Amino acid sequence: MTSLTERLDQDAKDAMRAKDKVRLGSIRRARAAITEAEKRPDVVAAGGLDEEARIAVVTKIAKQHRESIDQFRAAGRDDLVAKEEEELAVIESYLPAQLGDEEIEAVVRQVIESVGASEPRDVGKVMRPAMERLRGQADGGRVKAVAQRLLEG
Repeated sequence: MTSLTERLDQDAKDAMRAKDKVRLGSIRRARAAITEAEKRPDVVAAGGLDEEARIAVVTKIAKQHRESIDQFRAAGRDDLVAKEEEELAVIESYLPAQLGDEEIEAVVRQVIESVGASEPRDVGKVMRPAMERLRGQADGGRVKAVAQRLLEG
């Protein structure tokens, strides 16, 4: 199995050959973020990033794109929304498949039961273990919304 960085490097070459500027720019941004994370002193001392940490870096980029899309939509900038959505599609192709709401709900229900949460203010107790189980497979905002809904009703 090839690593995420190897896939990014190979796909960047392919995008250059195809003259696909959007794909190339998105891949370069992801690769640069991973390289920057690998140079942090704490990461160097720990021996580098593992594959899960690289995926977390790319997940953060995807989250930034989603936030930009929301802001541009609110400002009525459909041209920028389209650009961000294109870039987000490229970035998401490097992430694990996202779980559906039913699958997220099943995990959150298990966590609620295991930590003994029973009311809306227990969302904090639920989020950490839920996100550990769902890391890279679900956006934190979606998980929080499911947890709040289950704890309220």
